Amino acid sequence: QCNLQGLWKNELGSNMTLSALDAAGIFSGSYHTAVAATNKRILVSPLQGAQQHPGTKGQPTFSFTVQWLFADSTTAFVGQCFVDRHGKETLETMWLLWEEVPSRRDAWKATR
Repeated sequence: QCNLQGLWKNELGSNMTLSALDAAGIFSGSYHTAVAATNKRILVSPLQGAQQHPGTKGQPTFSFTVQWLFADSTTAFVGQCFVDRHGKETLETMWLLWEEVPSRRDAWKATR
């Protein structure tokens, strides 16, 4: 069974630390990105998330959001935790970032 708690690293050098899930599947943690479209100093940023059906066997789906402390944007991640036959856990995710724009007319260019 996948356990989201702990330190996770990705292929780009970013890392996140996730707390233990509560009874409802809610977790928190921090995200330190290695990739950002800014000249500002990158800061470790807080995250909040939830795992679908906590406590059940299998390879659960989950979601979390990161509130970037160094940029005017928020990123939402969704994904699933997989365990291979050797017991290695891997998170597969997709993300959507929304960056603050000056007006509603500019909303079309707010996402990546």
